[in-house]
Amino acid sequence: MKKETHSPRRFDSLSDFHRVFGLPKPLHPMISFTDLKDVHIQPNELADTFVLDFYKIVYKINVSGKAKYGQHHYDFGEGGLVFSAPRQLFETPGSKRPSGYLLLIHPDFLLSYPLAKKIRQYGFFSYSANEALYLSDQEKNTIMSIFSIIDEELKSRIDDFSHDVLISQLELLLNYCNRFYKRQFITRKAVSHDLLQKLDDLLEDYFNHSKSSEQGLPTVQYLAEHVNLSPSYLSDMLRSLTGQNAQQHIHQKLIEKAKEKLSTTEHTISEIAYALGFEHPQSFSKLFKTKTRLSPLEFRQSFN
Repeated sequence: MKKETHSPRRFDSLSDFHRVFGLPKPLHPMISFTDLKDVHIQPNELADTFVLDFYKIVYKINVSGKAKYGQHHYDFGEGGLVFSAPRQLFETPGSKRPSGYLLLIHPDFLLSYPLAKKIRQYGFFSYSANEALYLSDQEKNTIMSIFSIIDEELKSRIDDFSHDVLISQLELLLNYCNRFYKRQFITRKAVSHDLLQKLDDLLEDYFNHSKSSEQGLPTVQYLAEHVNLSPSYLSDMLRSLTGQNAQQHIHQKLIEKAKEKLSTTEHTISEIAYALGFEHPQSFSKLFKTKTRLSPLEFRQSFN
């Protein structure tokens, strides 16, 4: 007998979310700040999964990435921030939930402000939950001070200036988070260099064992899955190390392999293109010339 499955519960209003999670009515219809200890899921209100139509920022107290990442010398244990964009799927939390704070922002709250467009440029809204931003004591104090202002603003006064004040605090919060993530990439640099070596080994194996000719060009998703990271986190981490995102890193390794084949084999340009995973030799030639300012044939002739 098949196990009964339920469609995810979708929340498109903060009021509905607050009701189902046992919270008081939100003080503002499009933004809310909540202490996680006040969350009490109403019985029979949720399926196994749910979807939010909001931006979600969660600060979890006493969490650590050490066990997950194996990076004892770099991560902090003072708490972590997890971000998600609207329309992400979540599992319903069990009886044991972390303490901390929850900030929800409806996209409509950002309309008519530059932040409505800018917020989509923050890659951490696409990171996985295990790629949290781990904070030092000083960083925690900075984030808590902004949370406090947002909470106070919601509780004490909703007036003609409230929207502008809240937007400015959200911008400040996201800018600090962007800075702290860059710090996290730096403090994990030794481990990240190990990961960089693993990526290079993956690409070398991909090109050397006919995977490219069978499966096509390697993708960012392929690399991310093999190192247990989200594509966005992988790209941002690589950019902090090498100045290139994951797609550019793949192209660099592809060009290096193409140069090797052009200079050490007698395979035709088309054969090399197909071996590297291109469907059309013209696409290979175009990319090669873009990266090297020489066509594959001109590069080969430079060795003769």
